[in-house]
Amino acid sequence: MRVIIYTGKGGVGKTSMAAATACRIADSGKRVLIMSTDQAHSLGDSFDKKIGYEPTEITENLYAMEIDTVHEGEKSWGNMKDYMKQLLTSKGGGGIEAEELLVFPGLEEMFSMFKILEWYESCEYDTIVVDCAPTGETLSLLKYPERFSAMINKVLPMKKAGVKVVGPAVQKLTKIPMPGEGVFDDVEYLMDKMMRLQKLLLNKDVVSLRVVTTPEKIVINEAKRNFTCLYLYRYNVDAIIVNHIYPDTAMEGYFSKWIKMQEESLKEINESFSEVPKLYLELQPKELRTVEGLREVSQILFKDVDPDEVLFKKEIYKVDKEDSCLKIYLPFANKEELDLKQDRNEVVIGVKNEYRKFPVPTEFNEMNIAGAKFRDGYLNISFA
Repeated sequence: MRVIIYTGKGGVGKTSMAAATACRIADSGKRVLIMSTDQAHSLGDSFDKKIGYEPTEITENLYAMEIDTVHEGEKSWGNMKDYMKQLLTSKGGGGIEAEELLVFPGLEEMFSMFKILEWYESCEYDTIVVDCAPTGETLSLLKYPERFSAMINKVLPMKKAGVKVVGPAVQKLTKIPMPGEGVFDDVEYLMDKMMRLQKLLLNKDVVSLRVVTTPEKIVINEAKRNFTCLYLYRYNVDAIIVNHIYPDTAMEGYFSKWIKMQEESLKEINESFSEVPKLYLELQPKELRTVEGLREVSQILFKDVDPDEVLFKKEIYKVDKEDSCLKIYLPFANKEELDLKQDRNEVVIGVKNEYRKFPVPTEFNEMNIAGAKFRDGYLNISFA
């Protein structure tokens, strides 16, 4: 079974590319589910068909759904949300303000991602294609499993035992409501799902992420940052989709100045993502709004490759025992924006405001970081 996730800056056409991919794989005879985790759903527009919150048949072998984030959120943490609302309103009035305070950035997107796990584990489809939220939202949800797991695993057992023993007395004294069993059940349920989801996303034989870009400087820079952060979290990007390439016949007259700009942008994409497969699509003469149109585009986009295959896989994490060196693949990372430190048996790496922890190899357990430098896209961290 395969899971193919499309992401990129808003407006680059990732929904159309995801839909074209789903059509191509379904036409090969495989059973495909394409789902949108973007709260601003446009999947139905691509197929020119109303799509619901449950799989809707588009054509033979192809089903589509647009996820209801509110429903998924209530299902995942209804008890916990009710308790937190109680806390916020225990000393005063309620109102819309309490509801607004309970909207955490990235959390709704993560609940949407749970649907990927749910359908993957159901084994009802051969391939799941995901039209993911724009870059920022995608990256925010990838942080949750790792950041929450350490905290919850340490704190939850103590809190659960403490509430049982002293909870009634504290509630009576402070008038602050104590969490019930349902709240702890929600937390454990969330954590279990997050860990299973992360395990799935890190399975490079099953999951591929594909970054959609256009040949414009601003969008390319966003794609580079996206690419770096995805590798920072050890996810496998197996292709770059370059969309909206203007054909030469269109670059005349008023648009003649764009010829050189586009050529430079395409050159930068080729050089920057030299190892990763790149798939190119010219700007189409009509909107991609029907299955027939998406099929035509998919034949152009995937004329030489099978979109259901893992198109590329790179080793992200290497240990060089001979030189006491840990090598982590971080393409496009800027040395000035890099933060590196050691916290006991973990290496903490920050690129801008994205942080990731890597375990210190057991061979270097008694050593400390002695230095670091970039070489061929890898951050080489020396221990002594």
